Amino acid sequence: MQKTVLITGATSGIGKAAAVALSRQGFHVIIHGRDAAKTEVVRQDIITESGNTQVSAITADLFSMQDIREMCTRIHEQFPRIDILINNAGSLMSNVREVSADGIEKTFAVNVTAPFLITHLLLDLLEKSDDARIINVASNSHQLNAQPDFNDLELKNGYNPLRAYGNAKLFLIWNTQHLAWRTNVKVYSLHPGAVATSFGKNSNLGPLLNIISKMVRPFFLSPESGADTIVFLATASTVPGNSGDYYVNRKPAKKSVKYFSPEREDLIWNYCLHQTGIITY
Repeated sequence: MQKTVLITGATSGIGKAAAVALSRQGFHVIIHGRDAAKTEVVRQDIITESGNTQVSAITADLFSMQDIREMCTRIHEQFPRIDILINNAGSLMSNVREVSADGIEKTFAVNVTAPFLITHLLLDLLEKSDDARIINVASNSHQLNAQPDFNDLELKNGYNPLRAYGNAKLFLIWNTQHLAWRTNVKVYSLHPGAVATSFGKNSNLGPLLNIISKMVRPFFLSPESGADTIVFLATASTVPGNSGDYYVNRKPAKKSVKYFSPEREDLIWNYCLHQTGIITY
């Protein structure tokens, strides 16, 4: 039976590279994008590159929870089962703090609440699969840049784009390990490596960081190399480690424990439940 995979943020970079690789392996790939015209062009590109016509496209603005809900409703209408969910979409924002239409700081919105909400809304379709997997694309920025304030999770004070991004990826990793004991679906997070994509290219990080970013970009990995661990976690018959683990180069890797406690993990999980409206309190 053909497996179905949904990849968010699949119109460029490692998302598109993973979509091509999985299409070549015979998956029915659903690519998510923000712009309908661009997403359709990429869908046709993937069909041409992979030779697999089973490529579908769906659009949503992941800064909008209403858009996310409507997207997941459409997926329920079109697909009886999802075998793999790859929460790849993410963003490094600029040095001026902005909030989404839902009033959530944008880094937190796209990197934390969006994958959290998508996962919860599609979990019933995943649970229909015999070998379902959820793959969350995190980053080693959770080790390098995270400095969370647990009384100010969205950094209304002390905002910095790298700090916000590091915090968001740390929270994504915590939500991954929290979900692992709440469902039989296997769930993993990973660091894809520093990849030469459009990610963060147009973010205004401030004069110094803008210069540094341009200098180091030529040394980054290709999108195909960055997608390697994603594709491995999606397809390997046996994945080393356990559900909830964090991976680098196909292997379980150490997560930062600097800020971790079970109580803080619960805090982030419950905060996301509240912000997404899944549970109110």
